[in-house]
Amino acid sequence: MKKPPIFCAIGITFILLTGCQSGNTLQNYYLGDSQASEFLDDKFIGYKDILIETDTEIFALSTEMKTMAKSISLERDARKKATKLLQHFFSPEDINLAYESGANVIAAQAFKNQAANCLSLTIMAYAIAQEAKLSVAFQRVDVPEYWVRNGRVNMLTGHINLTVLDEKSPDKRVLFQRTSIEIDFDPFVNKQPFEKHKINKNTVLAMFYNNKAATAMVNGDYVTAYAYLKKATKVDPLFSSAWGNLGILYRFNGYQQSAIDTYRYAISLNHNNLTTMANLSMLLHANGLYEEAKHLDSYIMRKRANNPYYYALLGDEKFYQGAYKEAMNHYKKAIKLNNNIHEFYFGLAKVYYMLDEVGKAKSYIKKAMAKNHLAQLDKQYLVKLTILNQKE
Repeated sequence: MKKPPIFCAIGITFILLTGCQSGNTLQNYYLGDSQASEFLDDKFIGYKDILIETDTEIFALSTEMKTMAKSISLERDARKKATKLLQHFFSPEDINLAYESGANVIAAQAFKNQAANCLSLTIMAYAIAQEAKLSVAFQRVDVPEYWVRNGRVNMLTGHINLTVLDEKSPDKRVLFQRTSIEIDFDPFVNKQPFEKHKINKNTVLAMFYNNKAATAMVNGDYVTAYAYLKKATKVDPLFSSAWGNLGILYRFNGYQQSAIDTYRYAISLNHNNLTTMANLSMLLHANGLYEEAKHLDSYIMRKRANNPYYYALLGDEKFYQGAYKEAMNHYKKAIKLNNNIHEFYFGLAKVYYMLDEVGKAKSYIKKAMAKNHLAQLDKQYLVKLTILNQKE
């Protein structure tokens, strides 16, 4: 039974777990003195032959999208335009878009498939809104660190949405309340008081290329991954996640010093990039650089101490390793920190199923269903519950 993700996959970064040691503070490392690691073009022969989607291709509209935009543009004010756009996206009688975590596609393909990850759906919404003369801006939503396992790696996910700007005051930020609207493809995130930060189109492009690279790495296609990561760092040189993934790519291919240098540079760009810190720490430990590694471990532990999703990640790791009792403890710790997240209960259901305690597995599936508010996931949980009922 696979744990479904909550947040949309943007800015994917791999994490390779290592144990953390306790301590006090992170010293004054990575304060901007680091230099970007050199690109290793000669190690990834053929990367120039990879066909990478251009800015124009990613945001291009199909004929059907232009028709929709034209109908929206007939409305006079921003609120009516945004409301009509939302109705097109979410009405069962209309295109009724669906979230699909692995579908990192261009705007036109997302529209045609009526399904994509939230980054692609948001890019699609942005393209249509722009064509409809609706003023919108991209926002990064500061959701807690959250990971999804994919094979031998865990992937850190994030979230992005659109804010509709008041046409009379272009700098005004709006929320979906009395005078404002957000276009968000994750209803859970939209209801939470997470901080949001406006980001530019180049950062969104870097996220798109970064996600394509992550998929290529999972599939073992390192030349394609390198091509996309190099493109991401060129489009937005300050996008830390892309540099962090480039470090992972170097490590996967045995270029350890280049990996260390690139990790350090990624951290210098974003001092809250805990995933890259964890990956760097593991590599430092492996190379005997214990002092720097311990400072990183200390800082990471302090930052993650109250994040229930981190304990869920540890639970996932132990479950993947077959250490079911330890996995159980981590999931229970996650629930203690936040007892409203359905994935944590599903984690316990998986554990009890593997321990052949079907009754408890059923109980936690029911608890997961009670905490979940997405119809699509409810159907998945119901299928799993039906299977468990047949086993008793």
